[in-house]
Amino acid sequence: MRISKSIGVAPTALAALVAAGLALAATSTDGMAYEVENGRKILVWGGRTPVSNFDPHQRFDSPHHVFQSAIYEPLVKYKGSPSEIVPWLAESWEMNDDATEWTFKLDPRAKFQNGDPVDAEAVKYSFARALEINKAVAWMLSGNLKEDAIEVVDANTVRFKFDVPSPSFIGYLPWWMIVNPKQVEAQAADGDLGQAWMMTNTAGSGPFRVKQFRADAVYQLEALDDYWRGWPQGEDKRLGGVIYQVIREPSAQRTALMTKQADIVEGLTTADYQQVANVPGIVIENNVGASPFAIKFNYQDGPTKDVNLRRAIAYAFDYEALPELYSGDATLMTSPFPSVLNGHVEVADFPRRDLEKAKAYLAKTEWADGGLELEYVHQQGNDETRRVGLILLDSLKDLGISVRITPLLWANMVANAQSIETAADMTGLFMATYTSDPDSASSQYHKSAWGQWFGVSHYDNPEVFSLIEKGRTTAAWDQRAPIYAEIQNRITADQPEIFGYVPNVRLAHRDYVKGYEYTSIKTSGFADFGSLWIED
Repeated sequence: MRISKSIGVAPTALAALVAAGLALAATSTDGMAYEVENGRKILVWGGRTPVSNFDPHQRFDSPHHVFQSAIYEPLVKYKGSPSEIVPWLAESWEMNDDATEWTFKLDPRAKFQNGDPVDAEAVKYSFARALEINKAVAWMLSGNLKEDAIEVVDANTVRFKFDVPSPSFIGYLPWWMIVNPKQVEAQAADGDLGQAWMMTNTAGSGPFRVKQFRADAVYQLEALDDYWRGWPQGEDKRLGGVIYQVIREPSAQRTALMTKQADIVEGLTTADYQQVANVPGIVIENNVGASPFAIKFNYQDGPTKDVNLRRAIAYAFDYEALPELYSGDATLMTSPFPSVLNGHVEVADFPRRDLEKAKAYLAKTEWADGGLELEYVHQQGNDETRRVGLILLDSLKDLGISVRITPLLWANMVANAQSIETAADMTGLFMATYTSDPDSASSQYHKSAWGQWFGVSHYDNPEVFSLIEKGRTTAAWDQRAPIYAEIQNRITADQPEIFGYVPNVRLAHRDYVKGYEYTSIKTSGFADFGSLWIED
């Protein structure tokens, strides 16, 4: 198991901790990755990316969310597929008739790991802190939630008020973690809201706490004996902890899983999954995902500002080749919105390869005979997005259009996306789906998305912008649903991108790991450590 850049594969999880200079009072199990400490099994998770910041209000991405979700908790959670919002720190909630007020009743049992109650003051502090730091999840609510609009009604009741109807508010809450204000403020320095301390310390209410770690290498979580919510698998089965082991390369992850040096891994490539698919004792979780891939056109500059050229490219593209990038484990889009969203509709005559139609649209442009070169930019190191570029290149040969494929580091892709003048003709990237509410997708087509990585197309249609604003401020779902149906149809007609596919979410584990439940509205490669157990 890789634990640093200079150390290769350690023979056991216990050896990984020892090599990292950490101590685990555990016994090694013969032929298994997991360890046993005080009679409890310690699961070994093989993750691709180190955890550089423990603070859920400073850092938010897939690996950090997996780690932080074991330590911190939100008011409500997403569970299952299709995902539903379920009570967590809040036992109930209600929205007023015009969706300008949301009131939450906290579970009176909820307590932080040091024993302090999770009360309304802690909830208000956590939201205010996240908004003031303005990192991580802040962007989800910073546009319409203000600190002075968060009201502590009583010790167990908190109310959020908005100037405009906000029916989608609750859909973002599973990402907003509650921290213990007493612990955080006790460590605050120079008005930093405890940020320096929280990078490597925690103040949560979740089922696990950090026992020890070596940054960039290995992190040991230990389970709480008195976790306030209890354990869904039962006290007798629950884990004693988790070793979060950094294994940077997919091939090393695959080897660790096959040789029983890791119990569960995320982030394998399609080729890796194929290699372990028929290995005895390995289970592959394979579920329809929620993060669509699209080829975003530059909507306002260069050749692709011509809608007929965009349509020509869209109808020339070989969509059927896309699922093969994942050996069939991907689903073609049937709308600009992924199917996991409420309000998704299958758009009639959604673009598929039709060369006759593609040539008819091309004939309406100044490049009727081809002779055009376009640039396709993708993230450097991402093989799937590179191979999409090859499909695009091959598809457009029939139109006499050549494609220059340019790999860029993610930071450079984001920098280019900030300007219409610097955005490429076509940019291939995955979009994120953070809520089951359709505003999660429609907002990425709004003018406010310009300058963000997901707004690289700089899509411009004021009528659609008005519909997006209307949809997000309409309280009743029966009135919202037709608005989002119209949005999907209008975006399709404007063709701001090649609507691609949604890859399945895959995760591999040994067959003795039990309790995994897929949740569609989650970051990829997520597992709820609190629900897992080991049974052999």
